[in-house]
Amino acid sequence: MSRVLVVDDEPGMRRALAINLGARGWDVTEAADGSTALAAAASAHPDVVLLDLGLPDLDGLEVIAGIRGWSDVPIIVLTARTSSADTVDALDAGADDYVTKPFAMDVLLARLRAALRRGGAGDTPPDVVDAEGLHIDLARHVVTRDGEAVKLTPTEWALLQVLVANSGRLVTQTHLLKEVWGPAYGRETNYLRVYVGQLRRKLEQVPSRPRHLITEPGMGYRFEH
Repeated sequence: MSRVLVVDDEPGMRRALAINLGARGWDVTEAADGSTALAAAASAHPDVVLLDLGLPDLDGLEVIAGIRGWSDVPIIVLTARTSSADTVDALDAGADDYVTKPFAMDVLLARLRAALRRGGAGDTPPDVVDAEGLHIDLARHVVTRDGEAVKLTPTEWALLQVLVANSGRLVTQTHLLKEVWGPAYGRETNYLRVYVGQLRRKLEQVPSRPRHLITEPGMGYRFEH
């Protein structure tokens, strides 16, 4: 049974999530504020955290930072805040996914399953990824598409490595720029558009309809198998 920590100050939301998740085999721990959430994350050892940002004592971003100080447990933000700035702030703070209220339960369950696949205990980023004719060997710096070798520049490699290491997760523009170009970069989003475009032309079957290198407008990019 997978364990989920539900953090929300609305009793009705906590109760609805506890009932729905419990009926589907989840072991649910509830917290109504940030301080309780941090204590529960340490004592209950959840497999995934569902976190509202609008808490009465701590902002949700502080809770993310507190958990990230010692744990890599997947964190899915579940909030009524819908602006792209709020999404970017949460992801930059260390959240793995962002779901806005109201939401469909089947979508939330799919996000939870994906978070478990990505964040299982002891998981490490894959060295080899195979996806629809695309073969990526990060350790050997080898990429083939339909059996044919693909030549990548060092910058293209660096960008691909960050995305593949975070497969299925949204990687923000700021994080990508700092990881690939260095800490002095953070606003040069045109660099990303150019290099992601180059990667798509080399790796995607139909670059104009990418299957693997997905853009999240205004936020960042995601690699999907």
